Amino acid sequence: MLKPFLEIGKIVSVHGLKGEVRVQPWCDSGEFIKKFKTLYLDKKGEKSVNILSCRPHGNVVIVKIDGVDTPEKAQSMRNKVLYMDRNDTKLKDGQYFIQDLIDCKVIDADDENRVYGVITDVSETGANDVWHITDENKREYLIPAIPSVVIETEVETGIVKIRPLKGIFDEEVNGDAP
Repeated sequence: MLKPFLEIGKIVSVHGLKGEVRVQPWCDSGEFIKKFKTLYLDKKGEKSVNILSCRPHGNVVIVKIDGVDTPEKAQSMRNKVLYMDRNDTKLKDGQYFIQDLIDCKVIDADDENRVYGVITDVSETGANDVWHITDENKREYLIPAIPSVVIETEVETGIVKIRPLKGIFDEEVNGDAP
């Protein structure tokens, strides 16, 4: 089941004297955070905050939260994680939140009985994302998230079908059995 509230960033410091905070975005860009008028301080969506303004500033986003008017109040928000309601945004077809990919089971597109492991992390490299797949023996494999490798992604069911590049999941590495 998909999480209804997703991490969007973390408040890392105070900005100025009017109670603004600096948020380290955990999304594609600071521009994405600008879409939201309401964010949440918990993953259940029980503690909401109204966003009065939001502007990217280098590698952080400067956010003005309703009711946070002093540097002291802003400091009390430091290290809090901000969450978004997934229903407040629409993704294009074929796009996914990284958090939805984590823990998806990865299977072979041509032999559904072959399970490679689960996605445990995603690295954003610029050219394409790289998915970290960890098998039942805790070995980690890296696959490029490109159309010729990732055949089908069903985050709703937690299944990803791939055709791995030759050599990624081979049993022997440099002539040594694992």
